[in-house]
Amino acid sequence: MLLKVQAVGLCFSDLKLLKQFDQHARKSEVVSGIDPEILQGMQCYVPDNQPVVPGHEVVCEIVATGDQVQHHQTGERCLVQTDYRQLPTAASCAAFGYNFEGGLQEYVLVDERVVMDPAGERFLIPVSAEKSASAVALIEPWACVEHSYVNRERQTIKAEGKLLVVRNSAAQAKGLQSAFAPEGPPGDIQYITPAEAAQVANESFDDIVYYGSDRATIEILNDKLAPRGLINIVLAGQPIGEKVDLGVGRIHYGMTRWIGTTGATAADSYKTIPALDEIRSGDRVLVIGAGGPMGQMHVIRNICSEIQGISLVGTDFDDARLASIENKARPLAEANGVSLRLVNPQNTIIEETFSYFAIMAPLPSLVESSIQAATDSAIINIFAGIPAPTKHKIDLDRYIEKQCFMFGTSGSVIEDMKIVLTKVESGKLDTNCSVDAISGMAGGAAGGGAGGTRNISWK
Repeated sequence: MLLKVQAVGLCFSDLKLLKQFDQHARKSEVVSGIDPEILQGMQCYVPDNQPVVPGHEVVCEIVATGDQVQHHQTGERCLVQTDYRQLPTAASCAAFGYNFEGGLQEYVLVDERVVMDPAGERFLIPVSAEKSASAVALIEPWACVEHSYVNRERQTIKAEGKLLVVRNSAAQAKGLQSAFAPEGPPGDIQYITPAEAAQVANESFDDIVYYGSDRATIEILNDKLAPRGLINIVLAGQPIGEKVDLGVGRIHYGMTRWIGTTGATAADSYKTIPALDEIRSGDRVLVIGAGGPMGQMHVIRNICSEIQGISLVGTDFDDARLASIENKARPLAEANGVSLRLVNPQNTIIEETFSYFAIMAPLPSLVESSIQAATDSAIINIFAGIPAPTKHKIDLDRYIEKQCFMFGTSGSVIEDMKIVLTKVESGKLDTNCSVDAISGMAGGAAGGGAGGTRNISWK
């Protein structure tokens, strides 16, 4: 199918692709989900070091279709869902504008075998002509924000998955079976001692349960966790005593998760995992980088969430950006009864603690500082895409003692796009509040050099 691009937004993620290129988790080859020979025959498939046109915040019109296209018609106006989660890469998933050609061009080719999910849902979502092209194109980043709150977390050991249990003696594995999923036990369980941990293949386990507190062993096990894997540290009263070099980058791109307990029973740790990554009634929310494009979306989304009793503090180092979000968010906060404070930390020290953090800057140090400022049962939303290989020293003792939960999500799913589309079409949300400037397609290069300012390029 040939798509004519009506509008495309510039995103900070585009700049990350330009910087990381073939090291980006979504630029690598598709590893499953489609016949490799079919994939290699697609002109629009450009993995690894092949040049790619970026751009993933797109509204377009289908202007031509091949004779084997069955589910799309010429003339349809479509919102593009970027993430092809049915086509995993080694560390993430395939995506429009990454390892498939994107929308910073007048026309882009797509293959229907890629833009249909296994359940028959379309990644090219039909939209009416009523809303502006910019409003529709900006549904994609707003859907990424929505996804980070409505994402469902696994709260048990994965049924039919691979489980690694690390302990010194067989009697030490307390509370393991009661943490199995209702659907059934893991398909494979391997028991090893800490001394054997280094011999295990990297990224090969859906769940790891470690009965112990040795920093070096935890750092080794960090690399054994598969994408979407969950690691449980059972301290049994023995603190680690020093910070752990933890893979914070994989929490976002690999959706890995860390839990633990100061007790001796493994099942206790899973009680700290929220069913959803949503803010909760009464949460004290801190949005770090609130003045940036995505930060403003988080602030506005949470203020308008209708969740009772929340308060929100937004921080940014740029006073002009703080003034921008002040103008947009203050009337909404007053209308919804939400306490809102916007702060430049360079001028004002923030001394209070928070129960929910949303981190917009890809700085691993912000993860550690959030843990230090966390209340009990705090949720830490690592929204910014810290490069996948990044590790950072984390106070895991405090994290476990406080029963915190940190998570990351990348992109969105079709349902998230539909949620935001409904808000836009009903008038509950105006995504155009995220428009910073408008240009022609030639402005894409200038916009990329602007360091992440959200522009809408028209054609």
